Amino acid sequence: MLIEKISTKKVSDTVSEQIEKMILDGSIPAGEKLPSVRELCERFGVGRSAVRDAITVLKGKGLVKVKQGEGTYVSKYDSSKIFSKAVMLPNANDITELFQVRKIVETGMAEMAACNRSEKDLTLMKKILTTQTDAPWEDDYQFHLSIAKATGNSLLIQFVQVISTTIKNAMIDFHQFIKCDSEAIETIALHHKRIFESISSGTPNLSNEYMLQHLTFVESILHKSLHQRK
Repeated sequence: MLIEKISTKKVSDTVSEQIEKMILDGSIPAGEKLPSVRELCERFGVGRSAVRDAITVLKGKGLVKVKQGEGTYVSKYDSSKIFSKAVMLPNANDITELFQVRKIVETGMAEMAACNRSEKDLTLMKKILTTQTDAPWEDDYQFHLSIAKATGNSLLIQFVQVISTTIKNAMIDFHQFIKCDSEAIETIALHHKRIFESISSGTPNLSNEYMLQHLTFVESILHKSLHQRK
């Protein structure tokens, strides 16, 4: 097991991140027992409290389970937790990484929707765009979900559901942040309208382009809101 020694701040966070990475990439398979606390302290070059705190974090994420008197074992991984680190989007790097994924997946999703959408799909999208509720985050989610549904691909539907669940609080904060910014609200509405029209007209290239513009804009606003909170 290759482990880098820890020499920077937030020791327990760094330890948990390294172990989590090894679990996710399969270096430590499900069912395998982790080394003892003492062994982990030696391998990471940290104190016992840091290792114990790291294990607590991993346990909270459902990545490991502690068996009293036996040790700590890697749990069977739940794919719905793949974006768990982005739940609160606490820093610029998390935002950037999440939107890198969204730009890759959701631009292709918009393309596929433009090719596969039915009249029923278009009716649903139009209804979502024209019937705004008191929860703008929910309207936003439903629109992106309707695009996923229009692809006919169940994995893409699950992707949008997982993303929306894990970043719900961050997106609620996002809409709270822009609620007095009429220009940003109008820009997002225009983006949604263009995405819908390109899907409706069956033009996948435009659907891709407009989705990319939209996600890039939302990412920039999230970075801006994070900067202003500091």
